Amino acid sequence: MSALTPAIVLGGTGYVAGELLRLIAGHPHLELAAVLSDSHAGGAVAAAFPHLQSAYPQARFADLEQIEARLRRGGRIALFCAAPHGAAAALIDRALCVAQDAGSEVRCVDISADYRYASAEAYAAVYGHAHGAPARIKDFTCALPEHLRAAPPTPHVAHPGCFATATLLAIVPLLASGLTDARLFASGVTGSTGSGRKPAEGTHHPRRHSDLYAYNPLAHRHAPEIVACAKAASGVDAELHFVPHSGPFARGIHVTVQARLAQPLSSGEAREMLASFYAGCPFVHVDDGMPRVKDVVASNYARLGAATDGGTIAVMAVVDNLAKGAAGGAVQWMNRLLNLDETAGLSAPAPGWT
Repeated sequence: MSALTPAIVLGGTGYVAGELLRLIAGHPHLELAAVLSDSHAGGAVAAAFPHLQSAYPQARFADLEQIEARLRRGGRIALFCAAPHGAAAALIDRALCVAQDAGSEVRCVDISADYRYASAEAYAAVYGHAHGAPARIKDFTCALPEHLRAAPPTPHVAHPGCFATATLLAIVPLLASGLTDARLFASGVTGSTGSGRKPAEGTHHPRRHSDLYAYNPLAHRHAPEIVACAKAASGVDAELHFVPHSGPFARGIHVTVQARLAQPLSSGEAREMLASFYAGCPFVHVDDGMPRVKDVVASNYARLGAATDGGTIAVMAVVDNLAKGAAGGAVQWMNRLLNLDETAGLSAPAPGWT
């Protein structure tokens, strides 16, 4: 394809939006058409993201009216939403209605939690408030690209959360292969960018630097999402016991999953199983040793490792929470929705030594 597809980003000043803008700037088939921020409308994109000055020296944030005017121009549009959960659903619904009325061909990838659940009731049970556009839920599929090899059955996609991405990469092969029982124990550590751009007590640098602590143990809101996505991918209704931790680094996630083996399996055989399961998945690598966060930071790659002791298996997974766990995974999905090479704009390796 020679023509560039215009890309619109909704919710444009957070860390995930900044990562989306960085990836769009280097994408061979996308060009930024507009980025929404009502609170910064008219302001320079580079003022919010100085590291993107060279990519967007003249770009300015748009308000909702300007976004809708761009949608009414018609044609094919890649729509990304990085707005917060609770706000994203209605915002996306409004944009898609405007596009439909104008005859625009829009494909949307939502990075918020608003379209990750199969029903408004399931969403409300986790997030404690009503869904913003329940009639639109049927138009979204929530899955990792690696777990839905065929085209999604809906025109739009909801990308799983960052912890969900890492955990699903580890547990779906176990459940699908029948090598373990359905009772899984997971522990994960995430970088501070996963808490968003707005400072808070738990993410303030003097508080978080050189520290490590658990939060929401056995009650994290991503757990029901992980279980639902794992069942859709494997057919198994898992029992997940998940303990997340805040780590003293900015980017990256490390997850360890443990489960009881149904039959004896060596560590080498476990790694062979994982490699076979993800054969043909360009962004998933299985290591002979233990995967490290620094080997994936600022890239769309995931790395897995495994060890067994005869009766138990441990699978380790590392991803970048802003890339593979959010913006990178969203671009990967958009590539597929637009019938582009899945790796377009995403094949740069991790920088290392971050």
